[in-house]
Amino acid sequence: MALAWRPLTAAAAVIAYTLVSRQTEWSYSEFVRKFCGLWFSGLSLYVVWIVILYPKLFSPLRYLPSPPGGSFWNGHFDAINKHPTGIPMREWINTVPNNGLIRYAGIFNQERIMPTSPKALADVLVTRSYDFEKPSQIRNSIGRILGIGVLLAEGDQHKVQRKNLMPAFAFRHIKDLYPVFWQKSREAIQAMTQELTEGVSKLAAAQNGGAGVKSSIRKGWASFEVSDWASRATLDIVGVAGLGRDFGAIHNPDNELSSRYRVLFRPSKQARMLGILGLIMPAWITNRIPVKRNNDIALAARTIRAVCQDLIKEKREKLARKELTDVDILSVAIESGSFSDSELIDQLMTFLAAGHETTASAMTWAIYMLCLHPEVQTRLRQEIRENLPSMDSDSTVSSIDIDRLEYLGAVINEVLRYYAPVPLTIREPRVDTVINGEHVPKGTRVIICPWAINYSTELWGEDAGVFRPERWLAKDEHDKKKAASASNYAFLTFLHGPRSCIGQAFSKAEFACLLAGWVGRFEFELRNKEEYDEKNMLIKGGITARPARGLHVHATVVEGW
Repeated sequence: MALAWRPLTAAAAVIAYTLVSRQTEWSYSEFVRKFCGLWFSGLSLYVVWIVILYPKLFSPLRYLPSPPGGSFWNGHFDAINKHPTGIPMREWINTVPNNGLIRYAGIFNQERIMPTSPKALADVLVTRSYDFEKPSQIRNSIGRILGIGVLLAEGDQHKVQRKNLMPAFAFRHIKDLYPVFWQKSREAIQAMTQELTEGVSKLAAAQNGGAGVKSSIRKGWASFEVSDWASRATLDIVGVAGLGRDFGAIHNPDNELSSRYRVLFRPSKQARMLGILGLIMPAWITNRIPVKRNNDIALAARTIRAVCQDLIKEKREKLARKELTDVDILSVAIESGSFSDSELIDQLMTFLAAGHETTASAMTWAIYMLCLHPEVQTRLRQEIRENLPSMDSDSTVSSIDIDRLEYLGAVINEVLRYYAPVPLTIREPRVDTVINGEHVPKGTRVIICPWAINYSTELWGEDAGVFRPERWLAKDEHDKKKAASASNYAFLTFLHGPRSCIGQAFSKAEFACLLAGWVGRFEFELRNKEEYDEKNMLIKGGITARPARGLHVHATVVEGW
């Protein structure tokens, strides 16, 4: 509906002026009266057309299969609004018979189509990828946080940015960063061990001091919140490996940058309401509504941009003195000479936010699933301890050391399949196009949903809804590619094609080093099993998905590593 405001206003103004100019005496008040009457009449007709007539009687997509139920005015919006992002789609993909496309309706019956088959996904992500772009409302909204970097750039701008950034994200460069990932993992482990030890001591003192403190925590165990530690660790890793600066978030959770991101990614009713308003109003209006959420975003954006500017200035001065020998990604991008300072700021904002938040989400879900499946946790810890140096030693690791751990790789892939950090992404054809043989009009919202595709029984088999890392282990040396799924499009966590995640290798390497360190050193179990039951747990939707109330666990140091 946002696209209709300008033409509606222009048409009402022209018609009102024409009618008033034909009168003997031109009256400004008469013009305003007629303009308002025409504008509201036009809006009413437009609403009837877009909410009822077009989707129900004229849309070329109205014959596609749809989920049952839905209201006359708001389609399936109640189900979408009631559940976390991606959950309804996860159900629909396995219960709505379809030939590759499912159609459903959002607020005010706005059409959505969801590709479900490899052919349909290939059309959107590969074959016709540049026919599709992110909706302008979304780009203008999250662009305040992420910058218009490679994630949000479109068309030729995206092609140029991705081409110029590829060398910095090539695996030949990422493999040199494994020691950095491992060192920061050790630093986080040492800080977590200290907090855990202090927590155990305080609990023991309270229980032994006659204070009447009772606790269900076993001796030698203490509690901490996983997602906060994961965010701090990944922010520092992205800082050092990506930008060449240690932000110190591991030791100082209240540093300015960490605090800003904590506010940005915290779930709130205001953020949800602004997101809903963004579906029907232009972003330039919703972004300027004087509420706390918009003020927080504006302040955080200024802070993050200032940090990025300082980093770029520092690197350029080093380059001018011929002292730039760093291996971080920013240094590689600057040495390429392909980016202006303003372009680099946008890339850094993208890399900072997306790079640490997605991996922190993955770490949170990994610990959660290992708590639910202690046998997987035990097997993984055994593999790590048998093949990697102790976190108390000064030894480092290489890419070969980490990547040869078959079960670690299987657990990581299964976590990323089962709880993809980004539940869904949206595309919109900029021209009339075709998906899976169906004509799709320009402007139709296309929902690419990893939380649905990664759960498809058609693509993964009847146990798609089961957490089973073994599905990623090769049955034999000739069957490695078929061990998980028969289709490349079944695993959509990093998307595919020209718009796939450029930081995939970086993210998986960072994730592997962090998870290996945490599981090698600690044993985890859920603090409250009822609260974190999979069927009842509250999940924070948004750009990434996490437990809405954080992930509180009991943990203990496992000696001998």
